[in-house]
Amino acid sequence: MTAKTQSGESGHRRGHRRYSKLVTETNARAASRGMLYGVGFKKADFQKSQVGIASTWGTITPCNMHINDLAEHAARGVRKAKGMPLTFGTITVSDGISMGTEGMKYSLVSREVIADSIETVVGCQSYDGIVTIGGCDKNMPGCTSWNTQWSGCRYCFYI
Repeated sequence: MTAKTQSGESGHRRGHRRYSKLVTETNARAASRGMLYGVGFKKADFQKSQVGIASTWGTITPCNMHINDLAEHAARGVRKAKGMPLTFGTITVSDGISMGTEGMKYSLVSREVIADSIETVVGCQSYDGIVTIGGCDKNMPGCTSWNTQWSGCRYCFYI
């Protein structure tokens, strides 16, 4: 249960930690904090906005080989802005490689898989913001289309 603000709204509806406070505050969330300590959080980090960074990195296509470097730059930027970055991966495919084979059946649907995977992580982890980084025409739609109903802070980069 979240505390009520002076305006009567639930606490999770306002402020820079609109979502992450749901998984980090109160004694009932001790196990959640324990998991976050396990990935490097310090006590003060629980007062920072949590920002997910979705990386489409992979070595299966030249379009995405550099994405983790960009995700690391994004994470440094989030830290500099006093947030807590949490990087996660999603799939990527290359229709340039699979062109003319049975593999093309998976190319278009991969966009939905990417969108669903990002939405799943952001929803489950209760991130306050999200940065998605894609590098080709297959993963960019997935990086952008999932968040049309999400009201958190979001940025998408195509590199």
